[in-house]
Amino acid sequence: MSLDKIKKLRETTSLGINVCKKALEEVGGDFNKAYETLKKRGIEVMQKKKNRKTSQGLVEAYVHFGGNLGVLIEINCETDFVAHTDIFKKFAKDIAMHIAAVNPKYLKKEDIPQEGLENIEDIDNYTKEYCLLSQIFVKDNSLSIADYLKQVISQTGENVVIKRFVRFFLGEDEAA
Repeated sequence: MSLDKIKKLRETTSLGINVCKKALEEVGGDFNKAYETLKKRGIEVMQKKKNRKTSQGLVEAYVHFGGNLGVLIEINCETDFVAHTDIFKKFAKDIAMHIAAVNPKYLKKEDIPQEGLENIEDIDNYTKEYCLLSQIFVKDNSLSIADYLKQVISQTGENVVIKRFVRFFLGEDEAA
């Protein structure tokens, strides 16, 4: 097994070396198949954990240089221990910065008011533009925010939920 492939898969997925090595071995060393296998496993892990109670977490604040733009976000997890890990803290900071940069209006598609959906011609594109979980992550355009969330769930072994967010821009009447 090529050490370079293991390293590349680890960098791409942020999963452990042994997990990446095992995935590559299972698919005969094919990087793309191993990546897809790990992605599928991440979804399965997420589905198993999605009903677990998330009463711990962080409220992360991001204020953009110059002080004219700010974001508050609440991200929950199952234990206080995970809430204080570098992985979780980095995720919270990354998501707050993403919200500042991209300005999503909703967390997920289900949050869009039903009366507003009638006037939208291309709901998929609208969702990708205005729903946080459907947006492409600004720091890594190979990932959606939902994919990034799945990675964090896989890495921490806990259910992680983006609970709510608010974005403030100086001069606006309401939070955007």
